[in-house]
Amino acid sequence: MTAILKNFIGGEWVDGSGITKNINPSNTNDVVGEYAKADKAQTEKAIAAAKAAFPAWARSTPQERYDALTKISTEILARKEELGRLLAREEGKTLPEGIGEVARAGQIFAFFAGEALRLIGEKGASVRPGLEVEITREPVGVVGMITPWNFPIAIPAWKIAPALCYGNTVVFKPAELVPGSGHALSEIITRSGIPAGVFNLVVGSGSVVGQTLLEHPDVAAISFTGSVQTGRKIAQACVLSNPMKKFQLEMGGKNPLVVLDDADLKTAVEVAVNGAYFSTGQRCTASSRLIVTEGIHDRFVAAMAERLKGLSVDDALKAGVHIGPVVDQSQLDQDLRYIKIGKDEGAKLAFGGELLKRENPGHYLQPALFTEANNNMRIAREEIFGPVAAVIRAKNYEEALAISNDTEFGLASGICTTSLKYASHYKRNSESGMVMVNLPTAGVDYHVPFGGRKGSSYGAREQGSYAREFYTTVKTGYTNPG
Repeated sequence: MTAILKNFIGGEWVDGSGITKNINPSNTNDVVGEYAKADKAQTEKAIAAAKAAFPAWARSTPQERYDALTKISTEILARKEELGRLLAREEGKTLPEGIGEVARAGQIFAFFAGEALRLIGEKGASVRPGLEVEITREPVGVVGMITPWNFPIAIPAWKIAPALCYGNTVVFKPAELVPGSGHALSEIITRSGIPAGVFNLVVGSGSVVGQTLLEHPDVAAISFTGSVQTGRKIAQACVLSNPMKKFQLEMGGKNPLVVLDDADLKTAVEVAVNGAYFSTGQRCTASSRLIVTEGIHDRFVAAMAERLKGLSVDDALKAGVHIGPVVDQSQLDQDLRYIKIGKDEGAKLAFGGELLKRENPGHYLQPALFTEANNNMRIAREEIFGPVAAVIRAKNYEEALAISNDTEFGLASGICTTSLKYASHYKRNSESGMVMVNLPTAGVDYHVPFGGRKGSSYGAREQGSYAREFYTTVKTGYTNPG
């Protein structure tokens, strides 16, 4: 019988009040593991443990935090193939993508190990004679982390690593759909030498575990990645809580990729296919709107259809597979609903969109490409979160830019062009947090800030040195030396 994997609270592995089954989307007969579900009382115990551990950890030395984070990074990178296989098995990313995501998690912890030694402040003269002014940063306290299923180790890493780096304590709620990678990461963290209570793992539902984190007065901050609807509820709850909580939201995207007449066709197609369909399109940075100017439109559509024919959709663990399965039946149903919506709206399904059968039962969907779409259609305005993209025809660069910015979201954007003029103008005028030129919209280095504008993000950026804005608070101190 498979052992039930436990939650980690106050330095101990503890049983839960129920069980979450982790199902392989490439083979729904395969149970990846069974995980203990935390209830409200256990979540409260985790918060209490984090609160008790905070004073000592907040005053730990940079060397202690560097050593712990380095140890975590070293083990993640040493086990990247093993952990990448687990990730691909539970989430449906291809094995190379899974291994790449695990490597990124290890690199994130290594980066923040270095940041622990680079804590800086400011010292200056006051405008009042004889006084000295110091500006320092301190940790915010207990941080509740609510992470999504589509990047089950990288996103937890880029929240947990800076939180620990800057002296905070953590209560981590991974996505209930794919708890395996988060649990494996948690095991590694527990072996890093950090004191009991500094890090806590509670697997469970948003309505129980997440709600408890939102309501509890001892949680100082919430870092959330997920849907817009849930993000808005979290924002409201944090503002209304007493005391008010600091919050950071990373939500959806409806990211444009502009393809101009002067673009290199092969480059544009590869950029679009990677951005729109790899990771099964289950990325908030996916290029779901392909805005193509008239001179290259027909050639681009034909080349895209030809390229999509050559993509292998199959078990995520098989060699040579380009696209794995959709993560679960619910997400697959949503993808199929939007494909029907696109047809009903008058867009032309130029390629794909069909369910596929493979050796084992799984959630396999042929990548779908719509043409003759316009920016008022639901498939061009609402986040689908699957392997579905719509081509929108534009007269020229100016119209393409206008369509690109005509969205409630503002996470990532891209342009394919050989013109320095248009590339520079687009980078300056695209209303998004991240802009790519001749590169997929999905793909940001681990040492630079990640985040968007408008309805995509709220609060401080994640990753890189900018993470300190969320995980620290600023203190101004005066001294009169006498």
